[in-house]
Amino acid sequence: MALYICKRLALAVITIFLIITITFFTMHSIPGGPFLSEKSPSAAVTAALEAKYGLDKPVSEQYTTYLKGVVKFDFGPSLKQRGRDVTTVILNGFKVSAKLGGTAAASAIVLGLVFGSIAAVFHNKLLDRVIMFISTAMVAMPSFIIATLLLLIFCVNLKIFPANGNEPGGLVLPIIALSLYPMSYIIRLTRSSMLDVLGQDYIRTARAKGVKPVKVLFKHALRNAVTPVITYAGPMIAYIVTGSLVVEKILAVPGLGKEFVSSIINRDYTMIMGTTIFLATLVIVMMLITDILYKVFDPRIDLS
Repeated sequence: MALYICKRLALAVITIFLIITITFFTMHSIPGGPFLSEKSPSAAVTAALEAKYGLDKPVSEQYTTYLKGVVKFDFGPSLKQRGRDVTTVILNGFKVSAKLGGTAAASAIVLGLVFGSIAAVFHNKLLDRVIMFISTAMVAMPSFIIATLLLLIFCVNLKIFPANGNEPGGLVLPIIALSLYPMSYIIRLTRSSMLDVLGQDYIRTARAKGVKPVKVLFKHALRNAVTPVITYAGPMIAYIVTGSLVVEKILAVPGLGKEFVSSIINRDYTMIMGTTIFLATLVIVMMLITDILYKVFDPRIDLS
């Protein structure tokens, strides 16, 4: 296990390095510049701004400087938010996104496993069909559509929840909007895997011995059926915790997703690069944790 973790960590470092390199040179190859807009400053002012942020130096020198900063978790200053550095903005936004995404991810996993297991137990019965119909509809519906519908119904028409994520109760709708799609996907994964496990000999043996159905389902069957869910849960948690880009914008949540969308609109290159690298690193870390959890839940897996 230790050797496997060391190998995966080395691979993760190489992957992150490649992501940093690709992101940096991609941003520098885009036509235009961060200071170009409808009310662009004069050539002299633009030159002064580029000199201030080191954008007038050769790209290779900028890359070396940026790489040194990233190693120290320093993504440089924001080109649009005066007096703020990218690292501070990311950390402040991530605090909100982590609270929002963590709750949404936990809700999606727990409810997905429960309803998926119930659907498998009542296979081809009314309850199974109802659960599968709703989950299919939620999987087919993008999160920004769900967020918009929730905003119209519960904020505009019923006025039950505020439309601002900063207000009390303002995170309820974003949590629902972020959790519905992954919950529905986990329901389908759990149902499919659980149906396969429930047909195994050891499950029939447990039932023949008189083990309670609830214990058979959640202790014996679910442990072996949860592996596909773990595969999906790792990247899913990373994406949700970092924040859904559009959902946070629609429901006015001051998280990392909202900052990322604003940075794209404002052509804030350092913010775009910093957020992209942060997200990619989080995804890679979650995938590493997922691979380790494989062994925990299923000792039969050979890590070699």
